[in-house]
Amino acid sequence: MSRALRAVIVDDEPLARARLSRLLGDEREVEVLAEFADGESAVREMPALSPDVVFLDVRMPQMNGFAMLERLPAEPRPLVVFVTAYSEHAVQAFDARAVDYLVKPVAPDRLRDSVERIRRQLAGQASRDDARGRYPERLAVPDGARVRIVAVADIEYVLAQGNYVELKVGGRGLLLRETMAGIRERLDPAQFIRIHRSRIVRLSMVEQVEPYSAGQYVVRMRSGARLTSGRSYRAELRRALGLTPNAEA
Repeated sequence: MSRALRAVIVDDEPLARARLSRLLGDEREVEVLAEFADGESAVREMPALSPDVVFLDVRMPQMNGFAMLERLPAEPRPLVVFVTAYSEHAVQAFDARAVDYLVKPVAPDRLRDSVERIRRQLAGQASRDDARGRYPERLAVPDGARVRIVAVADIEYVLAQGNYVELKVGGRGLLLRETMAGIRERLDPAQFIRIHRSRIVRLSMVEQVEPYSAGQYVVRMRSGARLTSGRSYRAELRRALGLTPNAEA
């Protein structure tokens, strides 16, 4: 990033705010713009600060972290990292599209991993903005005697099928005469990743990843489909999903 990561802290505990602010201050190129002790003041004042990320406590009086998020303007909305003493809110946090979920007391190395994940996501957003116009938003796919226009945003994953590729869209498979290398060149690499010589997945539709065997993972998609990754794609998959040794434990 060409400028410092702009962060805001929202937590009703003064000691927790102070500790997190100190830890963030130890990270390179991170600027804490403001600290808020309650959701009301954060909703009122935070949009004018335009932070990149908000480190948000879950349990706060009057307005919890999830309620606070619902009251923020839809655009522009900062990335969110939940910071809480309670681990049971993790599923709800990721349903709210949180970048990360940190359990108090936050370890410095765990926070460093989170900051790097935020940087990667922001870099990915910038790449997607730059890529607009370079990658098609629609693909023309023969469908019997007709041609179906498929929105790239609706493609969940792609499978190799001989001389064709199969596009999985809304639970249906559509065949396109194309090689895996060819279709990969037509898909934005910030949104799609090749996990196997015969499989490409849309990152935003990956729901769960499980270690399978040495160097392999089972990737579970939002539709419930389970796809096994190839060993030679391990590093790329880990990098794209922000997988760490702790995340795999």
